[in-house]
Amino acid sequence: MPEQTQTRSRLSLQARQLLAASLGLFAFLGLTGFALDRAFTETAQSNLRERLKSYAYAYFGGMDFTRGKVLLPPETPPDPRFNRPGSGLYAAARGDNPPWQSQSAIGHPLPLELTLAPGVEVFEGPLKVPEETLHVDEVYHFAMGLIWDVGAADASDDIALTFHVFEDADALAAQISVFRRALWGYLGAAALLLLGVQIGVLRWSLQPLSRVAREMARVRSGEAERLQGPHPRELEPLTGSINAFIASEREHMERYRNTLADLAHSLKTPLAVLRARLDADADADELRQTVQAQIARMSDIVSYQLARAARSGHRLYHAPEPIAAHAEHLVQGLEKVYAGRGILCEFELDQRARFHGEPGDLLELLGNLLENAFKWARQRVLLSTRVEPVPGSARAGLLMTVEDDGPGIAPEQVDRLLQRGVRGDERVQGHGIGLAIVQDIVRGYRGELTVDRSPELGGARFSLRFPPPR
Repeated sequence: MPEQTQTRSRLSLQARQLLAASLGLFAFLGLTGFALDRAFTETAQSNLRERLKSYAYAYFGGMDFTRGKVLLPPETPPDPRFNRPGSGLYAAARGDNPPWQSQSAIGHPLPLELTLAPGVEVFEGPLKVPEETLHVDEVYHFAMGLIWDVGAADASDDIALTFHVFEDADALAAQISVFRRALWGYLGAAALLLLGVQIGVLRWSLQPLSRVAREMARVRSGEAERLQGPHPRELEPLTGSINAFIASEREHMERYRNTLADLAHSLKTPLAVLRARLDADADADELRQTVQAQIARMSDIVSYQLARAARSGHRLYHAPEPIAAHAEHLVQGLEKVYAGRGILCEFELDQRARFHGEPGDLLELLGNLLENAFKWARQRVLLSTRVEPVPGSARAGLLMTVEDDGPGIAPEQVDRLLQRGVRGDERVQGHGIGLAIVQDIVRGYRGELTVDRSPELGGARFSLRFPPPR
């Protein structure tokens, strides 16, 4: 049982679709063939009934009765087969008259037990004929009851009889057999043709997936850096996500390489100082002080680079992170730090807004921007969020802004202040890396950071715009 399940799970997409399409095709053609067969059979039987009925009416138009109520058939029957024994077409009449049969029924007993009221018609069959009959096995039977007016004054002299017409069922069975052979032959040919068309269509429709698989193999082997387009519209979300994942992983690797390279480069100088002091045969106190200073410096360098590596980049496919709770927690702490200045932070948060990323990145963004706003604000800070519809995307992006009523930032100073280690005012305490960290995080999420003047508060406004999550 497990082996069968495993085998079924290994079926290719083409095999699965071909199997499903084939089952649907055979079911459709089978039902179509059955419906056509039934329709043809019912139509043939209906035509036979009308033909037998027309034979009966033709007899009515030409027959007569003697004074002894003996039926006199027309000189020429409606079909020559009525005069040929064993022809397969028979007529008979029974009732108040002596029983009558056509010449074709001589020596062929027929089921004549049925008696009908005047005006009643019956069509039935195929009926089994008596076993002693050698030439006919089954017949179709049309019967009609009538009153024959002999023209006498006394209505009791009218003749009540049931007129019967029989036809051998072999003729109709042969017609149906010919039709069925033709029908199932054509449907079988159509099934083979449609199967061939399905195989061709499936191969053509699955070519994009095969091409994506070949491109993935080239990416794994290092022959290509990403999946090359164009791809069908249905595959674009998949190939786009794969390319984004590949790019994200490569950026992570590149960032880690750069961080390690920066760490190694930064440690070269303290190590070189230690080596130089050892080579200079410095006294113990001086060497101790140098070692302590350089160790402290290296510790700061390592801590900084590790923190930088931990903050860098982001991973794809995050659950949406609510913003309000994190913002309130940060603002409570900042209001305590800056309680002496009486700064008030206001919120204008869209309840639908969500940050699709690492909670730590959200804290870094809010923490650095809000701390910067508290640091420069006179009285008011404003944090606002809203969702932004993006043309061509089913999801919305996120706009997050932090504003203050401080002195603001001149447009020509924006690029310089976003550089690592640059501070707007050397007299204000800080390290000058907060805004650079914000810019790095925003860039990692394919977002955009803009700095301008707040139209409401008059100070600086930092706007973070993130594209819709993939």
